[in-house]
Amino acid sequence: MALMVLSALFLCLCVAAASFDVNQLRIPNWLNLSIAALFLPAAAFSGLPLELLGGHLLAGALAFVIGYGLFMFGVFGGGDAKMIPAVMLWMGPAAALTFVYYMALVGGACALVILLVRRTMPAEVIPGFMRKPFEDKANVPYGVAIAAGALFAGAGSPLLAGLFNTAGISG
Repeated sequence: MALMVLSALFLCLCVAAASFDVNQLRIPNWLNLSIAALFLPAAAFSGLPLELLGGHLLAGALAFVIGYGLFMFGVFGGGDAKMIPAVMLWMGPAAALTFVYYMALVGGACALVILLVRRTMPAEVIPGFMRKPFEDKANVPYGVAIAAGALFAGAGSPLLAGLFNTAGISG
């Protein structure tokens, strides 16, 4: 039961990060830290064998190195580069490729929608809470794609599978 509560909280924090990113084009550090920190009690309650726990830690570390590199080249913002490894801790090797696939797919779709809207209407007609991404020269709120990747790939993660199975979603 505790693992399901932590899993639900993880998903809620991902959605909150996406909302912050749309609204402010930034993901607060406390959200990324909370997502990463929740992994520790979730791993303890899940009873993951050490080799699986190591796989989750390795996936998070690899995502950190890649995210940092992409941040250094200006591909991702700092919040995105921190959120990806925090989420990858939860995904682990079992759901890593599915997570990256859906994150890239949704990220591309977000970028396309933003570009199309920018070309067809002024930012002033967009509701205030989601206007920032549609302003000229604004970045794409990639937190939306990261959260979507977590939601679409979560059923494949050993930490999140119980919650998804209870909801009738299989991985």
